[in-house]
Amino acid sequence: MRELKENIGLLAFDADDTLWDCQSHFAIVEREYARILSDYGSESEVSESLFAVETDNMALLGYGCKAFIISLIENAVAMSGGRITGGDIGRIVALGKTLLELPGSPLPGVRATLHWLREQGCWKMVVFTKGELLDQENKLHRSGLRDFFDDVVIVSDKTPETYRQLCARFGCETDELLMVGNSFRSDVEPALQVGGSAVHIPFHTEWQHEVTREYAHERLWTLRGIAELPTL
Repeated sequence: MRELKENIGLLAFDADDTLWDCQSHFAIVEREYARILSDYGSESEVSESLFAVETDNMALLGYGCKAFIISLIENAVAMSGGRITGGDIGRIVALGKTLLELPGSPLPGVRATLHWLREQGCWKMVVFTKGELLDQENKLHRSGLRDFFDDVVIVSDKTPETYRQLCARFGCETDELLMVGNSFRSDVEPALQVGGSAVHIPFHTEWQHEVTREYAHERLWTLRGIAELPTL
């Protein structure tokens, strides 16, 4: 396996589907949501319509559970032509709120890997994730992983500029950054674009919005799991 450059000084970790499972829970909620709306469309029709509403709302609402819940309600009203009952709206809200209580249980190998990296004392370590502030803070707290990190940075979206700002915050050059995450679109590509390195750890499921063209790069490593990270 190719080795990393020795000048890496900042390790940044995505949260959802990198440190703990998230998308699987969204998929469960979406299936139950489709059952609630079964009088107005098939599961695939509900999913397609919901994704279109989510995409339209991103510029205004951003990412996260609360934005998702608003999109669930808006899509239900649209698909039902306004006929959805108050009772079903209540069920949808309650269903969406379960996502605000996800356990944040670390994925296999996460705790041991973070412990090993921390013990080396060679790098600054930060959670760098996007989404809603309180929700992400709560999941990190429930995960029990907070003490492994020097800081937590939560942004509305991951762009090349936010990666530059992250590096500036820690007083390092962009080529000293190593970003670890499951999303090629959010964790890999923008990090590479600013001159950083990236480790891609694909998750078994992926949100449709994160799907993008993937490619090889000299500063990119793809691992089967986070437990392989120390081998770099």
